[in-house]
Amino acid sequence: MLDPAPRTAPAPASTADGGAEAPRRRLVVTDVDSTFITAEVIELLADHAGTRAEVAEVTERAMRGELDFAGSLRERVATLRGVPVEALTAVREAVVLTPGAADLVSETRRRGWEFGLVSGGFAEILGPIAAALGIDRWRANRLEVADGVLTGRTVGPVVDRADKAATLRRWAAECGLEMVDTVAVGDGANDLDMIDAAGIGIAFAAKPLVRAQAPFSVDGPRLDDVLGVIDAVDAAAGRGPASTRP
Repeated sequence: MLDPAPRTAPAPASTADGGAEAPRRRLVVTDVDSTFITAEVIELLADHAGTRAEVAEVTERAMRGELDFAGSLRERVATLRGVPVEALTAVREAVVLTPGAADLVSETRRRGWEFGLVSGGFAEILGPIAAALGIDRWRANRLEVADGVLTGRTVGPVVDRADKAATLRRWAAECGLEMVDTVAVGDGANDLDMIDAAGIGIAFAAKPLVRAQAPFSVDGPRLDDVLGVIDAVDAAAGRGPASTRP
């Protein structure tokens, strides 16, 4: 599930008087499906229901902003009714991190920043990924299970684009940070509100709608390339980067 061990970063840059430069504290929050991981989890689950093609078509339209996310999620999850709960284990094992995802987490931690994951996907998959990487802040939808099978419904409020932005604001407040110090990264229409709300909003390997509306864009394939955008913003504001990465 995890990609290779993070690259070792050098020590923080020094100021002219020889002292270590204090990095700006930030909160970096990324989307999960097709951003922090390479796949759409609901499509992996749909493989076990025999509904992959149907679900993928709805997912694509939702990502392009053609469908309301909450409604499209209900429609897609409904196709999972009857899937054995054991399928969740198989999907977890099939998940692959986007290249540079673990490096991004490691580098933000080294810089003394906060990191979080917010997903329109599912806690049953995201929880173990977050735990493996030592990520405490994460949020996702939850699937309803009864008698050992998925019911085709979710439990609790849907994590949609408004909820993602609200989560970013809440985490920033918990960290004692202003919104100008936040970074949001995502690829689909469901990420646009948090990208707009963040101090630095970055479209990553994104749909055309998101790329057009986001202040910054990174093509990939490495997720940790978003650090270059953050460092460039700081440099333009007269602050050196928190470090020089290899």
